Amino acid sequence: MAGNSFGSIFRFTSWGESHGPAIGCVVDGVPPNIPIAEPDIQQYLDKRKPGQNRFTTQRQEPDQVQILSGVFEGKTTGTSLSLYIQNEDARSKDYAAIKDSFRPGHADYTYWAKYGNRDYRGGGRSSARETAMRVAAGAVARKVLGDGIRIRGALVQIGPHKIDRNRWEWDAIDDNPFWCPDRQMAQQWEGFLDGVRKAGSSVGAVIEVVAEGVPVGWGDPIYGKLDAELASAMMSINAVKAVEIGAGFEAATLSGEENADEMRMIDGKPAFLSNNAGGILGGISTGQDIVVRFAVKPTSSILTPRRSIDANGNEIEVSTKGRHDPCVGIRGVPVGEAMMAVVLADQMMRHRAQCG
Repeated sequence: MAGNSFGSIFRFTSWGESHGPAIGCVVDGVPPNIPIAEPDIQQYLDKRKPGQNRFTTQRQEPDQVQILSGVFEGKTTGTSLSLYIQNEDARSKDYAAIKDSFRPGHADYTYWAKYGNRDYRGGGRSSARETAMRVAAGAVARKVLGDGIRIRGALVQIGPHKIDRNRWEWDAIDDNPFWCPDRQMAQQWEGFLDGVRKAGSSVGAVIEVVAEGVPVGWGDPIYGKLDAELASAMMSINAVKAVEIGAGFEAATLSGEENADEMRMIDGKPAFLSNNAGGILGGISTGQDIVVRFAVKPTSSILTPRRSIDANGNEIEVSTKGRHDPCVGIRGVPVGEAMMAVVLADQMMRHRAQCG
């Protein structure tokens, strides 16, 4: 299988399956002498790990990371970092009944059609379990970026229910299980998701990730555009079906006058009066906040029987037992933050290589 690596200079390669003995990644391109230790990575893994509330899968994984290489006396050496997490709570028996069946909306059929076999235990390599290593790599990327760049994510929609942006409070995301910046909407989501969970169903979501402090000039025009690489990064996350930058799809409804981010000189520096571009023009950062949103489809594993086929060509109905997220978008917030960090760290190093 190809396609397990992401990035150019700052680059990580992940490995492992949902129900294998462990998952891990190798991070290349990390500059030397950056202070880093396992707690620096663990703090972000703890935000993504399963089983923290009734609205996520009840699989109990501590996701305790180990640094196996690339760090000596508390600092990076400039060689590859190898990060390792042991799987501790896999229940493969939950999937025995569907080992020859293709779950509608899942990667079962395409993996089987491409490779002639598949690891049916929890989805194998296609499982969102793999995203733990994205978060680990993203934690390393944040150390490379430094404290001057702040990356934060929030859930802005679950199913048809959107937040009210006039009630946006970043501090609110730590006070509810949804990463929701709208305290009032978080309460509404709680009742809505309880109904979805009890019905054995699932629902989709929209996540917004914002990077503050990114200087002007990052991104390569044409094929290395910052927005193109961010879109690629977010689309590579499990279950993501759409990505938008800044105003995104809404830009199609605006006039040229409305969409233009006008400029003035403020305190002797260029300043934008709006940010429909999401902090990127011509594939290059403007110095404004970088704003990315992505849509996550409903979890494919549900209890309601759905029509499908099996590996022998028989028409069947499939329902999936086991422990699943009623809304996988909830745990997708730290994953989106991590992919933003990885792209920015790579772009920072590429910018320095060319422009000093």
